[in-house]
Amino acid sequence: MPGKTVRQLTLTALFIALVTVATMVIRVPTFATQGYINVGDTMVFVAAALMGPRTGLLAGGLGSALADLLSGYAQWAPWTLVIKGLEGLIVALVAHAAYRRKGVLSAAVIPTMVVAALWMVFGYWVAGGVMKGFAASATEIPGNLIQGIGSVILATPLLAILQKLDLTK
Repeated sequence: MPGKTVRQLTLTALFIALVTVATMVIRVPTFATQGYINVGDTMVFVAAALMGPRTGLLAGGLGSALADLLSGYAQWAPWTLVIKGLEGLIVALVAHAAYRRKGVLSAAVIPTMVVAALWMVFGYWVAGGVMKGFAASATEIPGNLIQGIGSVILATPLLAILQKLDLTK
């Protein structure tokens, strides 16, 4: 089915771009590690839950790393590629599987997004610790928690609306 492949490729590229833009639109710089807080995780969660593991991994990793590169945070891009890619994969493996089975997002999507957000917080704590020291990195944990939980809150109604479009057909 070449049409389905082209559609999936197009939607994956679109979600990579949406993650990049969402990450760049609202940026609150953090000083201890020279990182920033953003709402890009919202689109990572949406892409992963609706489109599945490949798109979740690519949109999360590439979209977020591209935002780092374009925003002058190149030192974070390799870390972000892995952290946000795995964040998308975590959501996709649970939420998308249930979505494909039932045709609607299950109650498992919110706890899965929370787990993925906690992974992101942990991943950036490790990355910041390696780059700037673990004491400095620990000061970023509250901001990263706000970013992750805020993105869960934003993604939840967005997913409820977008699931009706069934992008995977």
